[in-house]
Amino acid sequence: MAMALPALAGPEDSRLIRPGLAAQVVKVIVNMLWIAIATRWIHVGTAIVLVGGLVFMRFVLRPAAAQLPDEAHTKLRELVLAKWKKFIHAGIALFLVSGFYNFLVVQVPLHRGDKLYHALMGTKILLAFAVFFLASALVGRSKTFAGMRANMKLWQGVLVTLAVLIVGISGFAKVALKPTSSPAVTEAPHQQ
Repeated sequence: MAMALPALAGPEDSRLIRPGLAAQVVKVIVNMLWIAIATRWIHVGTAIVLVGGLVFMRFVLRPAAAQLPDEAHTKLRELVLAKWKKFIHAGIALFLVSGFYNFLVVQVPLHRGDKLYHALMGTKILLAFAVFFLASALVGRSKTFAGMRANMKLWQGVLVTLAVLIVGISGFAKVALKPTSSPAVTEAPHQQ
């Protein structure tokens, strides 16, 4: 199927854009759009699952489990953390891949020169690394972080606070900081 191209200035311009090339460019743009949409969904979906799970564990499961006898409470904690660890590790991987793609490929070209945007994103990324570290320490087995695991309530509260800050920064940047440039569109020069 041939792609319709806009009328050019004259017959000599017809050599500037080949129909096959135009179709390839459109295909690349459409594929990149789907990748951008998919990575955005993955990033937001991962945040929903991990932050929601963290809030549930801190404010619902923890108080309910505290009512159990010590032996049952300890066993439940071990079982929950063994399952939750898989979500944490997979979530960190998904956050890293989708987050860096969304930032470097999708957002950086749109926010060139916007110092506030880049400062906020830098802060968000540093906070996210702190969350990754704390979440990993809380589900890990290292004796170094046994004290943190013993005080899980405090550290889960810290994680919830950091997650709220990250979501707040993201929401502000998405809504209040409009792109400083448009996506690059290359046009063939028109001869007069």
